[in-house]
Amino acid sequence: MNSIQLRAEEIGFAYNHKPILDDVNLELRPGEIVGLVGPNGAGKSTLINLLSRVLTPQRGRIWFDGHTLDQLSAEQVAQHIAVVPQVFQIPNGFTAFEIVMMGRTPHLGWLKSESARDLEIVRAAMESTSTWHLANRLVNHLSGGERQRVIFARALAQEPQVLLLDEPTAHLDVAHQIEVMEMARRLKNEHALAILGVFHDLNLAAQYCDRIVLLKEGRVFAAGTPSQVITAEILRAVYGVDLLVLPHPRNQRPMAFIGSAM
Repeated sequence: MNSIQLRAEEIGFAYNHKPILDDVNLELRPGEIVGLVGPNGAGKSTLINLLSRVLTPQRGRIWFDGHTLDQLSAEQVAQHIAVVPQVFQIPNGFTAFEIVMMGRTPHLGWLKSESARDLEIVRAAMESTSTWHLANRLVNHLSGGERQRVIFARALAQEPQVLLLDEPTAHLDVAHQIEVMEMARRLKNEHALAILGVFHDLNLAAQYCDRIVLLKEGRVFAAGTPSQVITAEILRAVYGVDLLVLPHPRNQRPMAFIGSAM
């Protein structure tokens, strides 16, 4: 459980000569959730795109299982690294089952039909995400929380070792946020997944993440356990605001509050 599944070394990236990420190091291990937090424009989504090989680092390397990502084909990357994007344009007219089956695409050859094993994997992914009962429902008729669970199932159907979540709880109410994060925590234990999630809600990240990486202006400002990273001093230095940080009464994990409303 301590082996490194995905490692980014001294990553640098810029858009139109504007630095976005500079000297970023990150390690993901099986069976843990790592939260990626930081202000808008800190480079969080760019890092997700680099780790999934949507983008290529201009400096540094990203390693998976002894290979750099650029040594692997797009299909090989997709067989091991799955992404739950912030926005997923689900075409109308598809059932939930058909959307999840799309996750098998990296494992299918050109014009190859789905096998019995593919069907079994899709069903298992949907059962793991409590979406099997939605299999024949059109996705455009599902609620926001149901659609998000279907997208999780689609990613799980890829049989990944690494799961990248780009703001997985965005646009969800608090009940569905908890539902999604409880599911992520269960899946990382059941499948020994290495999960990296982008979060804007510091308290949600503190409650569900094993480690937190805090970016500021494209660099890692702090990294460690939630208690090591979510402190009043660090948050003031990164966000420029005074927040009151107190331990949660049940589990002692840090919780950040507005210090003064007036």
